[in-house]
Amino acid sequence: MLAVNFLLLGAVLFCIGVFGVLARRNAVMVLMSVELILNAVNLNLVAFALMHGNVDGQVFALYVIAVAAAEVGVGLAMVLLVYRNRRSIALDELSEMHG
Repeated sequence: MLAVNFLLLGAVLFCIGVFGVLARRNAVMVLMSVELILNAVNLNLVAFALMHGNVDGQVFALYVIAVAAAEVGVGLAMVLLVYRNRRSIALDELSEMHG
């Protein structure tokens, strides 16, 4: 029964993260929403591992954490580069490719 509560929490976090990706215009907020989605996936992986009595989900969650750390590094570097060139991190302004 305890794992079901973790799965529900993971589903709620995932929905909040998807809403943040779709509704936000700030690039940093979109990156934070992607991190929220990845953490919801990690929570679900650990909950399923708890339900099945193995550690496969926990090991896979460690790989997801490593990928999320790399995503944060690359994403923030891209946001800083865009801010340096455009003086804005609004995603609406990035859709227009100027020379």
